[in-house]
Amino acid sequence: MKNIRNVLFYTLTIGAFSGLLYWFLIRGQSLEIGRTASKTPDLNISSFDQFISTLSHDVSNPLAILLLQIITIIVVARIFGWVCKLIGQPTVIGEIAAGIFLGPSLIGTFFPEFSLFLFPKQSLGNLQFLSQIGLILFMFIIGMELDLKVLKTKAQEAIVISHASIILPFALGVGLSLYIYQQFAPDGISFLSFSLFIGIALSITAFPVLARIVQERGLSKTKLGTMVITCAATDDITAWCILAAVIAIVKAGSFLSSVYTILLAGAYVLLMLKVVKPFLQRLGDHYSYKEGLTKTVVAVFFVILLLSAYSTEVIGIHALFGAFMAGVIMPSNQSFRNLFIEKVEDVSMVLLLPLFFVFTGLRTQIGLLNDPYLWQVTGIIIAAAVAGKFIGSAVAARFVKQSWRDSLIIGSLMNTRGLMELVVLNIGYDIGVLSPEIFAMMVIMALATTCMTGPALDLINRFMPERKLKPEENIIETSGFSVLVAFANPQGGRKMIRLANNFIETSSSQNVTALHLSPSSYLNQVNTEEYQSETFRPVIDEAEKLDLPIISLFKPSHDVEHDIIEIANHGDYDILLMGIGHSVFEGTILGKVLGITTKIISPVRLYDTIKGKSKLFHADIFDERTSHIIKSVKVPVAILIEKNLEMVKDIFVPLFSVQDQFLLHFASKMMLHGEVAVTIMDPSGMIEQDLKIKEIVDSMELLGPGRINLHSENGLEKDFLQQQDLMMISYESWKKAVESHSIWLSNSPSVLIIRG
Repeated sequence: MKNIRNVLFYTLTIGAFSGLLYWFLIRGQSLEIGRTASKTPDLNISSFDQFISTLSHDVSNPLAILLLQIITIIVVARIFGWVCKLIGQPTVIGEIAAGIFLGPSLIGTFFPEFSLFLFPKQSLGNLQFLSQIGLILFMFIIGMELDLKVLKTKAQEAIVISHASIILPFALGVGLSLYIYQQFAPDGISFLSFSLFIGIALSITAFPVLARIVQERGLSKTKLGTMVITCAATDDITAWCILAAVIAIVKAGSFLSSVYTILLAGAYVLLMLKVVKPFLQRLGDHYSYKEGLTKTVVAVFFVILLLSAYSTEVIGIHALFGAFMAGVIMPSNQSFRNLFIEKVEDVSMVLLLPLFFVFTGLRTQIGLLNDPYLWQVTGIIIAAAVAGKFIGSAVAARFVKQSWRDSLIIGSLMNTRGLMELVVLNIGYDIGVLSPEIFAMMVIMALATTCMTGPALDLINRFMPERKLKPEENIIETSGFSVLVAFANPQGGRKMIRLANNFIETSSSQNVTALHLSPSSYLNQVNTEEYQSETFRPVIDEAEKLDLPIISLFKPSHDVEHDIIEIANHGDYDILLMGIGHSVFEGTILGKVLGITTKIISPVRLYDTIKGKSKLFHADIFDERTSHIIKSVKVPVAILIEKNLEMVKDIFVPLFSVQDQFLLHFASKMMLHGEVAVTIMDPSGMIEQDLKIKEIVDSMELLGPGRINLHSENGLEKDFLQQQDLMMISYESWKKAVESHSIWLSNSPSVLIIRG
């Protein structure tokens, strides 16, 4: 009845107001009499043609074009970035390549009409301004990611290396200008301006790309990683200060005229450091929690950012320097920087920054390099850039007592240019210092030097391998029993450490390594250390309670599954322990077993099933990634399905096949730690039939007199299972038990599934 009333009211309301609206329109048409005739549609054109005409007009609307450009750019940039990730290159290479792909070098050459439709000349202004906003936000983030405290502690060695990596390529760039100035410098540009800009273009290091490579290579917490990050940060600050001076000289026209601009820039820097920074520090300390970072507070910091960028643009040293400086003076409170970076990073990196890559690609006309001589010049530029950066960094690193291996790694990493190089090149193009030909050559140089970083590091590791494992991994090779605990959730890691403790004898050379891999896209250079500390705190606290020495291993990762397999296979481990909460299996075969199960299968029936006497449905009980780890890791793998596991005193070990006997070795390991009792279920009587298994059980009895119990199938009731702390079962037997929906599994305690 209520529904009928609602429908009736709705119908009457719509009908009444429709009639009233129709009357308004009829009355309104009478008002047109005596006025200038409005544009009437051409009766000779069909309605469909009118629709097509309107649609074509709307499609070419500036806003529609801009939105289509953004959609295309983001999609193509993601695809190219994904491809580069697959082949082991930084995603920024793919994004730069996407820009060149969409520009005149490829799409513009082979599909000129499509290129003209997607990127009409009149739309490029909008694209440029949006890309500049993206760059301003990006440089702001880069400034925030610089840890000035680290720079102070490592300043002496870092300054020597970073300044050597600037001076040598800068000198080579100025020298190279003698060779290319007359042919390639734009008209009206002095040799001073041109040579200084070529010098600074060859001196840039891409701090963000380098930092990401260091993270992905697992070097973040090593002495080498800290050193190279500090060098890159020092390089960035120095290079941007030099760039600001070069821009001032170029715009002023002479060195003397630029002195006023440089003095004004110096006053600006002093104002930011001495006045604005203390104010922002107090503000950041007060609002460093998430709820405190209100829209008003965020607006204040954004206004500071925009004012800083505006000031440097007006002074004459470019808005990007102001954005970078604004990031540097942000409150040093890490939690505040993390919160602010989270608010800015996605919009900048995903939405706006790809616009800059494509805008650069639209400017890059590789087709202009249509002569072998021009490619020869490009090769010389690349050679000068690589020689200057690589040799300058490596020799300086060796001078400050770094090993030859570390020195070469530093040289390879400092040779990374990437996005920062494109920023500098676009500034040079905008102020008229770089011609289209030189611009294209320099973009190719930026791509080449960034691409070669990964292969160069691989070659160094191949021909100069590290004699021992990375210091941050702290993996100690030992003849004792070594457990690798891979955890995702800190609380889950705490419980697995408690379980791993049962495998380790007191006062032995055996050890436990706690491993946490985090997708590198979740981290930036600021929050990595804090994230690691928060992740490992519950694990370390639990280990201290147990008086268990553990080794913590943290690594940002692009492929968590692959890295777990690599670490487990190349470390000296006896078992890999992983945890999976049973809640993740809800709605799956495993979830039904752990939850509500109606099918009852006895242990004998289960034994027969395993022996092949019954055909049951086979399915993979774990997700694809976990199954791949289980199959690929060479050492035994243990999967913990935890059900309120607090302590391990009573262990239940079902033996369904002869192959399950390896479980007894792990059970005996646990018996060495405390008063652990083991109950063995042997439904087929294998202990009496197999002499080897009987010997193992007898040795366990000697190890712990009175702590070995044999259990018959008839006693496998709910009360018994719930008295156990842990069930230890083989991977193959567990799969069969799950697939057959065995009722006793739903009553099982925490389960340790071991693939032997």
